Amino acid sequence: MKLKQYLIGLASLLLLLGADRLTKSLAVTHLKGQEAVPLIKGVFELQYLENHGAAFGLLQNQRWLLLGFTLLILGILVFFYWKLPFSKRYLPLRLTGLLIGAGAVGNMVDRLFQGYVVDFLYFRLIDFPIFNVADCYVVIAAFVAFFLIGFYYKDEDFAFLKK
Repeated sequence: MKLKQYLIGLASLLLLLGADRLTKSLAVTHLKGQEAVPLIKGVFELQYLENHGAAFGLLQNQRWLLLGFTLLILGILVFFYWKLPFSKRYLPLRLTGLLIGAGAVGNMVDRLFQGYVVDFLYFRLIDFPIFNVADCYVVIAAFVAFFLIGFYYKDEDFAFLKK
């Protein structure tokens, strides 16, 4: 039973990674070297960017530091995922872990093989930094995890970590 659950998790992770890789590939093919493509004029557009740092342009050209940090985060995620009980109560937390993991791996693959992360989603209206699908996974999952840990789960729900 546990093996089946882990395989479902792995398949989900691979699907999320595939969606991220596909969108980045499309961005490289259709947006690189081109003008921004407005989807909602003045609000949202597709604009190619090679990000050599982390979120919001932090840690520019710190490829190996970012890779090391990502591996640390992934190690922590794998530990929690492995320890997390297989019950419906923990499904939301398990899904947030998969989203964060997929986002982290998606951007790590870019950094490892290209030296930068491909970003292409831009909210012009608020001049929000350009981002990608992997970033969406991480941000959405982080907000959900904050809510779950802060309001849904109780301290005793995390007793499994002490085993």
